[in-house]
Amino acid sequence: MSEIKKDCGCKKKFSESPLPNKEPIKKTLTMIQSYATAMASRGLKDKRVEKTVKQLRVLSCFGNEHNGGELPPCSHLKKSSTDGKFYCGACGCGDRKNTWLNGADEEYSKLDYPKVNCPLGMPGFSNYTQSLPQEAQEPQSRKNYIENINFIDVQKTEVTMPETPEEVMSVLNKINEAITEKKNNIEKQIEESKKIEP
Repeated sequence: MSEIKKDCGCKKKFSESPLPNKEPIKKTLTMIQSYATAMASRGLKDKRVEKTVKQLRVLSCFGNEHNGGELPPCSHLKKSSTDGKFYCGACGCGDRKNTWLNGADEEYSKLDYPKVNCPLGMPGFSNYTQSLPQEAQEPQSRKNYIENINFIDVQKTEVTMPETPEEVMSVLNKINEAITEKKNNIEKQIEESKKIEP
């Protein structure tokens, strides 16, 4: 259970959702499947999740008390042996560059994957499950708190969203133009063939 100070000097308590209890073989298979899904969602062009979804993920992992909020970080958040990096201690992925939850603008962090799971099924993650009614009771769960947070407060959550490099955008635009031109030519041929038919 996490505690934080309220304005009154007392501490607000949050409950953590328990980790699902899985057999070792089932857990390993689930981890492999989750990793494969995440990698496939990234694709060859380093696709990234939308900003609002990443903000929810950051809240789920890091909380918001570092920005003046009252939600503490997840109890499973672990400091990496690499200075300034963090990883999830619950998912079983360990402390590696590909599993860090935070990164600089040009880095691709675990929270950038379009599809990535959280062992607790927290908001923003692909396997998110809604909190139970009893999680709204004191001590409120972190998940329920995030579900009920004001959207403006979600938008205040700072995340890194790197811009696509200009040369990559140029190539992508050329590909898009070529596809559009090909589509238009096909549609034109279809229309012309309809005119020829009696």
